[in-house]
Amino acid sequence: MLVDSHCHLDFPEIADNLESVLALMKENAVERALCVSVTLEDFPRVRRIAETYPHIHGSVGVHPDYEAVAPVSVTELIKLADNPRIVAIGETGLDYYRLQGDLEWQRERFRTHIRAARECGKPLIIHTRSAAEDTLRIMREEGADKAGGVMHCFTESMEIAQGAMDLGFYISFSGIVTFKNAKDIKAVATQVPLESMLVETDSPYLAPVPYRGRTNQPGYVKHVAEEIGRLKGIDFAQVCAATTDNYLRLFSSIEG
Repeated sequence: MLVDSHCHLDFPEIADNLESVLALMKENAVERALCVSVTLEDFPRVRRIAETYPHIHGSVGVHPDYEAVAPVSVTELIKLADNPRIVAIGETGLDYYRLQGDLEWQRERFRTHIRAARECGKPLIIHTRSAAEDTLRIMREEGADKAGGVMHCFTESMEIAQGAMDLGFYISFSGIVTFKNAKDIKAVATQVPLESMLVETDSPYLAPVPYRGRTNQPGYVKHVAEEIGRLKGIDFAQVCAATTDNYLRLFSSIEG
């Protein structure tokens, strides 16, 4: 059994072909997936998928890349998260790679998500790119350890991974870990303990080898798990069991 801990099934690249995507999940023994929100405007699509398919759950949040969307409040996030099919807050975080200038709005939005997660008792899905130090600083200042969560699609150093794990966060690896030139990420994957690890696709992006360059989908997460097993010198089945257990432990509101 495998779990894709982060995908975007509502994005048109996948949503337009969702039934075949779900069929490949089943064929590859990917028994659960988390469909992650990036804006509140699109959240109804995430919720609809999560409410339609018993093995799919959802999150609610606003990705740091979306500057032009309406402001989000703690109260609104908590209200939208009050649904058994919605098991996390996010994706949230900081991204200094795509956006530059005065990004205080991004940091304040991140703080809002952390406060909402703490109040509603659901874990955080955190995105960080070119902003690791500020991400960890705000997590510490806002008490993100009281909510817990996952650093998704991890591409930072082992030092940053350790800082997140010290706050009780899981480290999630995507198809990037299968790329030949991703030596630094492969090195981090060998060091992160299996009990602190998740696997994901971030579909429709970052398809793993041997599908690199194609539209990604949850059924391909097995290639991420296989690479983790190869790097750690352990059985594929052990990676599957551990990452599935970790997923169910983190998103503990999931039933069944």
